[in-house]
Amino acid sequence: MKLLARTACLCLALALTWADSPEDHASAAPDRCVEGFELDAATVNEEGIPYFFQGDYLFKGFHGNADLANETFPELDEHHHLGHVDAAFRMHYEDNPDHDHLFLFLDHTVFSYYQHKLEDGFPKNISEVFPGIPDHLDAAVECPKPECDEDSVIFLKGNKIYQYHVATKAVNEKEFSSMPNCTAAFRFMEHYYCFHGHMFSKFDPTTGDVHGRYPKEARDYFTRCSKFSEESDHVDAVFSYEDHLYMIKDDQVFLYKVGEPHTHLDGYPKPVKEELGIEGPIDAAFVCEDHHIAHLIKGQKIYSVELKASPRVASNERTISLFKKVDAAMCDSKGVKVFVGNHFYHFESTMVFVAGRALPEQHRVSLELFGCDH
Repeated sequence: MKLLARTACLCLALALTWADSPEDHASAAPDRCVEGFELDAATVNEEGIPYFFQGDYLFKGFHGNADLANETFPELDEHHHLGHVDAAFRMHYEDNPDHDHLFLFLDHTVFSYYQHKLEDGFPKNISEVFPGIPDHLDAAVECPKPECDEDSVIFLKGNKIYQYHVATKAVNEKEFSSMPNCTAAFRFMEHYYCFHGHMFSKFDPTTGDVHGRYPKEARDYFTRCSKFSEESDHVDAVFSYEDHLYMIKDDQVFLYKVGEPHTHLDGYPKPVKEELGIEGPIDAAFVCEDHHIAHLIKGQKIYSVELKASPRVASNERTISLFKKVDAAMCDSKGVKVFVGNHFYHFESTMVFVAGRALPEQHRVSLELFGCDH
C-alpha cells in the first residue's frame, strides 16, 4: 500500500505539470539517478520549490539536471574556499523579521537570502546568528509550531541534535538514537526526512523516532528517474485502486500493476469511455482510502464511478462551484487536496469539496513536483 501511495503521489505530480528540464552542464555535473548519489543539503525556496545541494551544484525540483549553485547564489563564489553548502533551511517564524529567509551554511559561516537577494551584512559566523550552534554542520531543518512545541530549527552534527528555539535563542541538545546520522534534512508537506548516503528515513522531529520500514532508496521517492515509459509524461489525471495505477492521458487509460518495477498490463491503453464509462479527457481523478468509487472531474462537473461494477458507468453528476478548472486532486485519511495552478486547498471530505461555497485556506505548492507521505 505504501508503494502504491508513493507511486500515485509521483504520478499526481505529473498530472500537475512538467517544467522544461535545464540544459546539460559539463560532465562534472552530478547525476542524481546514479547509484550512490548523496545529498549535502536540502530545503525549499520561498515559492515552495525544493532545492537539493550536491557539491558545487544545485538541483531545483524533483527532476531535471543540476545547475551550478553560484548561478542562483552568486555570492557563494566569493567564498569558494569554504567548500560546498553543508546545510540549508527556510526560516518559519511569522513574528520574526527572518520569516521566510533562506539560510545556507558553509563551514563556519551562514548566508541569509530573502527574495533571492543576500541580506546586508552576510555572510556571518554561525555563532553570531545562531548562538550555541556549532560550525561544520551536517544538516538543518525548520520545525514550525505545532509540529514542534515552539517555532524551532533542528541542527544536526554527527550524532548530536541541537534544537534552536527561534523566539528565545535557547538551545536544547537532544539524542535521536533511532535516527541515522544525516547528510541532509528536509521538511516537505509537513513531513521530515533524513538523508543518509543514497537512502532516507522519515522521522519525528520531536523525538527522532523512525517509524515504518526505513531506510528507503531516495531515488525512488525524491527523483524522477526513468521508471515509467513515455506514457507517464503529461498525464491528465491519475488514481490508484487495489494495487493498480490508472493513468489517464487524453482519451486513453494506461493501467499498471504496482511493484518493483511497475508492470504495464496487456491490453492497455484502452479508451476512457470503455474503462470508466465517460468520454475523455479527464481533468483530475481520485479515490479515497478503503472506497471503491473513483471521482472524475471534467471542467466544473464531478462524476462517480463504481469501480467494482461491470460495466463501469459514470453517474451522480454534480457541479463544482468553487473552481472553474481543477488541475489535480488526491484523497487520503485527512481528506481531499485539490490543486489549482500553483496552490492547493484541503477539504475534509469529497462532500465538503463538492458542496463548498467558501474557499478554505490556500497553500502553495511547487509546480515542478510535491512530496507525499512516504
